[in-house]
Amino acid sequence: MAKTIFKSFPEAELERRRNVSFSFSYDEIKVPETLKEYAKGKKYFIHTYGCQANYRDEEIMAGLLEKAGFCRGNSENNSDVVILNTCAVRENAEQKVFGKIGDLKAFKAENKNRVVAVCGCMVQQKHVIEHINKTYLHVDLIFGTHNIVELLDLLNEVILKKLRVVDVKSLPGDIHENLPSVRQSNFKAFVNISYGCDKFCTYCIVPYTRGKERSRKMKDILDECRELKELGYKEVTLLGQNVNAYGKDLKDGSSFALLLDEVAKLGIPRVRFLTSHPWDFSSEMIDVIAKHDNIMKYIHLPVQSGNDEILKLMGRRYTSEKYLNLVKEIKEKIPNVALSTDIIVGFPNETYEQFLDTLKIVKEVKYWSAFTFIYSPRKNTPAAKIVDNVTPKEKNQRFQELVNTLAEVIEPINKTLVGKTFPVLVESISEKNKEMLSGYTEHNKLVHFKGDPKLIGQIINIRITESHLYFLNGEIVSE
Repeated sequence: MAKTIFKSFPEAELERRRNVSFSFSYDEIKVPETLKEYAKGKKYFIHTYGCQANYRDEEIMAGLLEKAGFCRGNSENNSDVVILNTCAVRENAEQKVFGKIGDLKAFKAENKNRVVAVCGCMVQQKHVIEHINKTYLHVDLIFGTHNIVELLDLLNEVILKKLRVVDVKSLPGDIHENLPSVRQSNFKAFVNISYGCDKFCTYCIVPYTRGKERSRKMKDILDECRELKELGYKEVTLLGQNVNAYGKDLKDGSSFALLLDEVAKLGIPRVRFLTSHPWDFSSEMIDVIAKHDNIMKYIHLPVQSGNDEILKLMGRRYTSEKYLNLVKEIKEKIPNVALSTDIIVGFPNETYEQFLDTLKIVKEVKYWSAFTFIYSPRKNTPAAKIVDNVTPKEKNQRFQELVNTLAEVIEPINKTLVGKTFPVLVESISEKNKEMLSGYTEHNKLVHFKGDPKLIGQIINIRITESHLYFLNGEIVSE
């Protein structure tokens, strides 16, 4: 590309603003006629990195591209448009993306008419765009998390003008309903209930890349869930950067407890939600989860650290005592609940004694699973400005100690499951053993078992026969 058109560019000050208004749009997406012509006989491929929200974004982008006339390719090698849908939560995720962008240089060189696009959270950062613009000249289109609805117009502009286009808005626009979508599964689905986050944890880039917290209207969410049920979907996961905060911005009495109750009443066999912030987890929510059999008794409740000083530096808004009191209430009202968590080790200036408080909370809560991370500074976040005296060696040692402690907690839990029977949603043929099927229990435990691939998409009873740290083995229980 000889020239770059900058339509909009991320600005840190704008990304921090929360006093911005938004509205709801129900307008139909119009496909430019020139793009329809270009799309005939052409294929697209999307690489998605990161969280479930990104995978839901991929489904929307796929819907838009297929509305224009593109077909999905099996890989980038047999596609004409390749989109990298990126994640910015950790540095290693960004490095993987940069490596992939570099790999696509040869892809572009084979055919100059191919289009390479980069979108998602990474490009909501000014320094990332500057790096791509300077280093990867084969990238044709860069667009942000708030520009997905404009994908077809942007793609059309790139194709017509044969110029690189950069359009990364800092402020979120309207919430667009009724967007076309190509679901990645025909039996389990993600449903956005809100976008963005207002918590501003000091280590987290998400409030800057995803913008102000915006809730969808309850009616629109329920209509989408109802349609999924009518199509035969077995599981729906309600998505938000902080689902517990749902409805606060609507100021119409909506709340996540009320929404969860209404979704459960629709009769979808399995209802899940991600992700919760302990600060907003209400007693009403716990009561709703306990009341409905079809709300899975699995709660992801990120603690991040077990030390109050570190929690304060992280901007988490709760103490270890308040977190443990919440866990106590959850376990009292939902005796068979499974809790998972996120934990960061090596936060700037964390002492070993403070780290031991994290191990203490792991042992006390007895998590069923956990996502563990070594602290990764994100540019322009408050934590990245803190001088850090924890060495990489210390961080890695603590990380390994945490992993070992989690194993000590999780292994005994898994052993108690042996001999018990659980309903399992069969999801796929096992990646490691093609003779086995894989699925998840309501507690989100991965189970492998022998069975007919025709069972994929069904909920069947599985008796657990073996326990391992990260998965279980089982056998089908005859009716």
